[in-house]
Amino acid sequence: MNGVCVVHTVHSTAAVIVNEHEAGLIKDIVKKVQQDFPRWAGWLHDKVDDNADAHLASSYIGPTRIFPVREGRLVRGPWQNIFLLELDGPRTRKIMVEIIGE
Repeated sequence: MNGVCVVHTVHSTAAVIVNEHEAGLIKDIVKKVQQDFPRWAGWLHDKVDDNADAHLASSYIGPTRIFPVREGRLVRGPWQNIFLLELDGPRTRKIMVEIIGE
């Protein structure tokens, strides 16, 4: 089977990312997100829910990643892992995985 695999979170304060599974890098990613989208930075949405930083980060990073599928196998590089980036938790989250192909 050839096609695509869609990995999607159905939440507006989480994101799906692809990268190496290395403890220092994971901490760096979290640090960078916190620097780019600081909590309580005067975001207007904070007047409603107090989590505008999470919504903004999710909007920029994205809830979905698409991967090729070749001969029934997910195609990714040797260091590419798929992660849910929690931006407003911890919370219970759902991830949808859909394979579309011939």
